[in-house]
Amino acid sequence: MQLLVWIMVIWFQTQEEDTLLIEEKIKWGDGFIIVYSVTDRCSFDEVMRLCFLVNHIHSSSKKGNSDPPPMVIVANKRDLQFDRMVSTEDGENLSKTLKQPFYEISTRDSCEETVAVFHALYYEMMKQLNSSPTSFRRRAVSKLMEKIPKIHSNSALGSTGRSFSFNSFRDFLPE
Repeated sequence: MQLLVWIMVIWFQTQEEDTLLIEEKIKWGDGFIIVYSVTDRCSFDEVMRLCFLVNHIHSSSKKGNSDPPPMVIVANKRDLQFDRMVSTEDGENLSKTLKQPFYEISTRDSCEETVAVFHALYYEMMKQLNSSPTSFRRRAVSKLMEKIPKIHSNSALGSTGRSFSFNSFRDFLPE
């Protein structure tokens, strides 16, 4: 089975960015890496809210699939022990509460740890795909259809009013 995975990293300051803009970005994600800094308690406090927001947005936009999108919680800046404001235990407890995988890493000290996080997310996405392949397929098709612009004319484009047929992007879907 071949699967093309697009990973889009969206960096935002949750306190400053418009909520509607955040929600729009979340709609397009199939998997999420929620990162906080061990040197910033406020970023840790945002994790629960962001996980709730992701689950809420995806559950309200899905039809027939109640699986939340895969997420991985990551504590960054493990190398800054003297500036630490969030303990490893706090991160582990939060991840258990949210039932999400947890990693504590230092992106400065080890790119391998960062790669491991992306591998973990990929693994979680594959696990969800294997447990419910049709729902993943429906979600992928739905997202693609939303992206195709509607044409407001009475041409022979079909009932959707879109200029592309379903077969034109079938190659992008997992087997």
